[in-house]
Amino acid sequence: MKGMSIKLCQLLLALTVLASPVMAEDATTVESQIPLDLPAPDAAFAPGAAPVSETAPAPAVDAPTPSVFTPGNVSSITVAQMGQPRGVMLSGGQLQAGIDFTLPTDQVITNAQLYLNLKVSPAMAARNTTLQLMMNGQPLGTVPLGSADSDVSNYQLEIPAAMVVSSNNISFKINDGDALLCLRDLSDKYQVTIMPNTRLDLEGQQLNIGADLSHFPRPFFDSMQMTPASLEFAFPAKTLPEQVSAAALVASWLGIEADYRGISFNALSDKLPEKNGILFGKPGEQIGGLTLPETQKPMLQIIDNPGNPVYKLLLVVGNSDQQLRAAAWRLTQGKFPGQTASTAVENQTIPVSKAYDAPRWISTEHPVRLSELMRKDQSLTATGIWHEPLSVAFRAAPDLFLWDGDTIPVKIGYRFPTENWIDEERSYLSLTLNGTFLHNLPVNKQGALETLWRKVGGDARQEEYNLALEPYLIYGDNQLSLYFNIQTKESAPCSVLLNNNIKSRISDDSWIDLSKTRHFSLLPNLSYFVGASFPFSRFADFAHTVLMLPENPGEAEISTLLNMAARSGNATGTSLNNNTVMFGVPTAGANLQRLEQSHVLSVSTINQSAFNKTLLAQSPFNSNEHSFGVRERSIWQKIQHWIEGDWGSKGIAADRYFSSNEAWRGFVSFRSQWNPDRVVVMAIGSTDEQLSRLQTDLSSSRINAGIRGDASIITDENGVRSFRVGQQFPSGQMPWYMMVVWYANQHSALLAILGLLFASVIGLSLYALLKKRAHKRLNPQDDGK
Repeated sequence: MKGMSIKLCQLLLALTVLASPVMAEDATTVESQIPLDLPAPDAAFAPGAAPVSETAPAPAVDAPTPSVFTPGNVSSITVAQMGQPRGVMLSGGQLQAGIDFTLPTDQVITNAQLYLNLKVSPAMAARNTTLQLMMNGQPLGTVPLGSADSDVSNYQLEIPAAMVVSSNNISFKINDGDALLCLRDLSDKYQVTIMPNTRLDLEGQQLNIGADLSHFPRPFFDSMQMTPASLEFAFPAKTLPEQVSAAALVASWLGIEADYRGISFNALSDKLPEKNGILFGKPGEQIGGLTLPETQKPMLQIIDNPGNPVYKLLLVVGNSDQQLRAAAWRLTQGKFPGQTASTAVENQTIPVSKAYDAPRWISTEHPVRLSELMRKDQSLTATGIWHEPLSVAFRAAPDLFLWDGDTIPVKIGYRFPTENWIDEERSYLSLTLNGTFLHNLPVNKQGALETLWRKVGGDARQEEYNLALEPYLIYGDNQLSLYFNIQTKESAPCSVLLNNNIKSRISDDSWIDLSKTRHFSLLPNLSYFVGASFPFSRFADFAHTVLMLPENPGEAEISTLLNMAARSGNATGTSLNNNTVMFGVPTAGANLQRLEQSHVLSVSTINQSAFNKTLLAQSPFNSNEHSFGVRERSIWQKIQHWIEGDWGSKGIAADRYFSSNEAWRGFVSFRSQWNPDRVVVMAIGSTDEQLSRLQTDLSSSRINAGIRGDASIITDENGVRSFRVGQQFPSGQMPWYMMVVWYANQHSALLAILGLLFASVIGLSLYALLKKRAHKRLNPQDDGK
């Protein structure tokens, strides 16, 4: 009866929402897509009851459980977040367009408003036409496209809440489109741009989806959500390294799931999350008054949040590093049976990464077909004359190396439609990589003989092209765009401009070949780190990386470490299954041995002075209780760097910049004192508050592009400033005989000095020998003396 009453309450809430007045121009009927399979909470899911899949003590909550209330959510989603970072442009023959967006399935929308920002060209404004808007096939209304006092016109439209469901489409159409269709030469004059900051403001009610592991990652993260997500992880008052290690594994997996949306984490010490959250600890430990269940095996359990049962808490419980890692790994594998509130975790076989095996990195072992790089919802076929560019996104290891003059081969197979109204002389396939124009591929082969052959009726179609790509055009994150620019003949009727029956194709055998590249680079290099978490992601599961925090890390430091873990998972597609977390710098034992074989990713603040001094002991940087700076080089170091041709160091400038800013955050990197072939990257801030801003900073493409060298400082006033302070060293795969050539190329000044010294020694020796021989020839009488 209790379960039936809960479902009845949810149904009444849904009916109340659907009863809201519809404000569209015409009467509409939209069925709500509220999930109907939501399990009702019962005694098995409540705190203090036995779990479903095993008999184990449930957590005890000291505080009384408050009455249930349905919380409201307020959110916004922009056109940029809907996948159109440059907005939506209507021009030429593309006089109507649409965008799709999705919303979390556990929310019922109660209020919605569209804030529409339009940029209208003067020629279009002069036509005094209108723009029609529709949502999910139902009309929303029209807005005028006349002249305005500013370049951008702003409109506010009320949207009936019942029209907003989990999967939505908003379409735009210029009502004067038919008259504009044949103005081919003037089509660029008639433009309407739906600006990327156009947004949809939503208010909704949170639904209770029940305490069920089979829903994971919901309600903690919903793949239908298109905006950045935020999640809270809670730890006991005495947080242990193995608990943070398990949290880093889960955070990195959620970073993979979040993908382009982005996700951030907030760490709590001995406090319960206000909404949904994940707790990590040992059996019997308390977190914010909630006692974790006693268990001999690793365990996963989902319960109602004592603060509000609509929200859920996920408990990851284990007695040791091995148990917590097994529980976290099992959680990321999913596939829990339905109605599972709790489960014991058996021993898990966790895979170990190999070098450069990140699933999201393009292979360097063999040519890779472009079709293999496409998402499941993408296609290499374009329909009609007007279409969006075909986009092929791929990530690459940031340390790819080719010798000067070598190129990356790319084969493009393509096929234009065969219609007699297509102007084959002016049509072409445009190739662009990361915003850089590469080539225009013609419909027919070029050349005198090919042209003559085509005129006599021969087949001169060009349907394949081999492109030599310069290696510097390949970044860590890449976007290859292919656009079939189809032009019509002057005699073609206007109706063909809307012909969606024609198809232009990129052949399945098109490929890009990185097999001739080597993995070789100079470290440290912070641009590699912010772009792809490199060099830590060389082994994507962080099996050769130590995550190091101060002896008593604060919430801001743990949060930043979790955010770094999520960024790595997003960049590689692999969770940090074999990461190691250390609190403080070890001085002996197994942890020191692990440190001698690993790279180090550290997070700290200025007030962690003892930890900072130990970590920076043999680095170019120094720190005390109130400041952070760059060590002054000794005379011998200056001479050594000058001889080696290291003239780009800006240690003095970096030290002055550190000392001239009170509030800052950023990254420094240097050679590891435990292994000269490893590096340390340190995320550091002047305060906890400054350190917490790094996640927002790294979501800015402008700041990401500005981070390079081995010291990057970010301030609110000046943005990011980067310096190269220490000496770089080579790292990667390069035979010794090629290393000789590389060193000669890199250290040209030293080579010139050595060559001069060698020539001087040989020259002086030959001069003395020849002078002695000349003396004997001119003075033969001296031979007997």
